[in-house]
Amino acid sequence: MSLKDEEVLHVARLSAIEVSEEEIPRLKKDLNEVLEYMNSLSSVSTRGVRPTSHVHGAVNAFRDDLVRESLTLEQTESNAPDFNSNGFRVPKVL
Repeated sequence: MSLKDEEVLHVARLSAIEVSEEEIPRLKKDLNEVLEYMNSLSSVSTRGVRPTSHVHGAVNAFRDDLVRESLTLEQTESNAPDFNSNGFRVPKVL
């Protein structure tokens, strides 16, 4: 499979990257190599291989959500250097 220049530009647009005319041949070559490799994977037999999401047997480590008491407004205010009823005031970060 060989990509056209328009397809390379389309992929660049989808990726939100700017591509110059000089970069198109190199990108086309690189993308074609990736597609050829992906195509070669179709020749690998996966018969008898169980689908997995992790090769190391990890399971979902999330805990259950528990409803419990939280800090009162007064406790929260006592921990904050600059607090009003609308929340914490912090320095402006740019």
